[in-house]
Amino acid sequence: MYTLDRIILVAATTTTAMLVGLFYGWSVSVVPGLARLNNTEYLSAFQAMNRAILNPLFFLSFMGSVILLPLAAYLNYSQPTSLCFWLIVAGAVLYIFGTFGITMAKNVPLNEMLDKFNIATASEEAKAAKRALFEQPWNSLHHTRTVIGFIATVCMIVACLVKK
Repeated sequence: MYTLDRIILVAATTTTAMLVGLFYGWSVSVVPGLARLNNTEYLSAFQAMNRAILNPLFFLSFMGSVILLPLAAYLNYSQPTSLCFWLIVAGAVLYIFGTFGITMAKNVPLNEMLDKFNIATASEEAKAAKRALFEQPWNSLHHTRTVIGFIATVCMIVACLVKK
């Protein structure tokens, strides 16, 4: 039976998995590809991708999970509490405070710093310095939020599979 609590649970799981899939794909293809570029190419490409990702489809999964995960937990709450409920709570906490939290508190400020950098007028030394200031911290944070998001997604998938 398709009840509201199960529909929201599947929607929360789907939006979380979509975003984590994007992050995983970025980790295994974009990060290594960007690493091969020179400083000007790297900074230009990263600026372009950061600007392009700010779109409604990205925000659907990114913000959708923030809304749907707590809603799924609320709708799946019952006494006594079930394994399904606790898996949803774990997934929500991991995603909101891990994946979403790291993104908003750490990655976004780095993205904004990079976006303000004028590549066209910068010297080669300034480009190298900006890349050094940005690349390693951003990548470390990105890989961390990806792993946390993966664990959150596993929690949500298992929650979909266990009895309420």
